[in-house]
This record gives sequence, C-alpha cells and structure tokens, in this order.
Amino acid sequence: MKRLGCFGLFAGLALIAALFFVMQSWGGAGSLERNVNVVVPEGATLTRAAQEMEKAGVIPSASRFTLYARFFGSDDPIRAGEYPVPAGISQSDVLKLMQGGRTVQRFVAVPEGWPSVLVHEALMKAPQLDGKVVVPAEGSVLPDSYSYERGEARQAVLGRMQVAMRDYLAAAWAKRKPGIAVSTPQEALILASIVEKETAKDEERRTVAAVYSNRLRIGMRLQADPTIIYPMTKGRPLGRRILRSEVNAVNDYNTYAMAGLPKGPIANPGRASIDAVLDPAQTSALYFVADGTGGHIFADTLEQHNANVAKWYALRRARGEM
Repeated sequence: MKRLGCFGLFAGLALIAALFFVMQSWGGAGSLERNVNVVVPEGATLTRAAQEMEKAGVIPSASRFTLYARFFGSDDPIRAGEYPVPAGISQSDVLKLMQGGRTVQRFVAVPEGWPSVLVHEALMKAPQLDGKVVVPAEGSVLPDSYSYERGEARQAVLGRMQVAMRDYLAAAWAKRKPGIAVSTPQEALILASIVEKETAKDEERRTVAAVYSNRLRIGMRLQADPTIIYPMTKGRPLGRRILRSEVNAVNDYNTYAMAGLPKGPIANPGRASIDAVLDPAQTSALYFVADGTGGHIFADTLEQHNANVAKWYALRRARGEM
C-alpha cells in the first residue's frame, strides 16, 4: 500500500509537470527570433495553416499545434491572408492571429488632383497585387489611401476607388446648395477637377469655385490654364510655359477657346473641391491671380484684376522670374 501511494504521488506530480509543460508550450513565449510574414492560402484548413507556420519557424510542430488548438483554442475559423508574425509569439497567439484575420495591410495612395494616368501607374507599381488594369476614366477615382492584401487583383482595388467616388459624389450632390451653376453630378465633377488644379489652399477653394460658377452663369469663358495643358499631357506636368498657340488651340478641353465646361474632368478631384463646387462662396468675383504666397487675390472687375496682375508681374520680376 505504501509503494502504491508513492507511485500515485509520483504519477500525480508527473501529470502536473506534463500539464505545465503543455500549457507553457501553448501559452508561453515562442522561439521565433525575428518578425516574419506567413501566407495562409485561400481555403486552407487549420492543418495546412499550421504547416505553413512550421515551415516559417513560427511553431515547432504543426501536428502538435493542431492538437493543442483543438483542446485549448476556440472553434472560430481561421482566415486566409498574409500574416505579420512577431518574434517570440506564443502558439496560442498564433491561433488568435489567424482567427482574427489581422493580415498585412498595404496601401495605394491617390493624392487629390492626380490624373488617371498616374493612378494607373501607382496601381501597376504596387507590390503584391495581381493582374492588370487599364487607365480609369478621368475623374472616376476618389483620392484617398486604399488598403489591399497580398495577391488581391488590381481591378478589385480600382473598383473600390471608383465606388468610393460614385458614393461620395452622390451623397454630396444630394446636399448641394440651391442655385448652383452646375446642373448634373457630372458637371459638378468636371468643375471640381478644375478647382482642384487651380488651388491647393482649402480656405480659398469655395471662392475659386464661386469665380468659375459666376462665369458659367453669364456665359463668360472660364479661361483655366489647366484645361489648356490636359489635352497635351493627360494631366501630367507640362514642364514649361504655355505657348500662345496652345492658348488659342480649339479642342474639347481648352476653356480659353470655348465657353462652358470641358467635355470631361481634367483630374480626380478630392472631397473638398467637390464640396466647394456644390457650396461655393457668396461673392461676385470674376477674376483671380496668384498673390506670390501660394494663394490668389480675387477681383470683381477687369480693372481691379489688371491691377492685381501688374502687381504679380512686378513681384515676379523682382524675384528674377521674368
């Protein structure tokens, strides 16, 4: 009986030690020495995911991990994707990572005023995206930063950009102020693209929008320099001064040679420029010119405008720019 009692004691201690080892192995710090990214393929089972983690050195044994997960983990399904796995992560946290779907997030940034040719370039250069896309329609993309996952289709990312623009434009149009100069969402988008290219200052967007709106109402030509450049470069920088022959060129975009709006947007305008067109400032201004500080000075009459232009030219001559 005494020997049986000792055996039971040792067996109990061995069981406690084994349980401690298992729990430490499951919940304690792992042996991964550096951060790694591990891809769990689409449709992968827990066993397949564990095998990928073992290959990457995240866990010591896929079969043991699977066994522990069934006993100590939750029944939540794992999710496919590329996972950022930190050094020293426990096996318990590896399971939580895959069940939580906290995958690596990459981003494609589209700044306000980018033309679609540059959006296309950014998508094609973005690493770990799949497939190709054509240059999207000008003005169809809402500027923002868009996240994507490894192996995602470029077309899918572009689709999100375009849905974002459609949704925002529709919501903004629904809240437009009465009496604005544009009569359709497409016209608002076109005018917003001009405003976007004419000023980068938030505090003057609504005034720039008002100037162009005032001109539209009276049939006055918009005379926006970016509309001269767009048909030549598709929105890329011209890199030189505009020529007189280009100012006079007749096409579907040049607002120096025609009244009204261009046939389409000349860039992808951001939210602020769209909002400015749909709620322009209350002003009778018809003109504006650079003020030398990155902004503009506005005028109601041609006489006032010519005086402002003379000041701008004098400043440029003093700077050695003319």
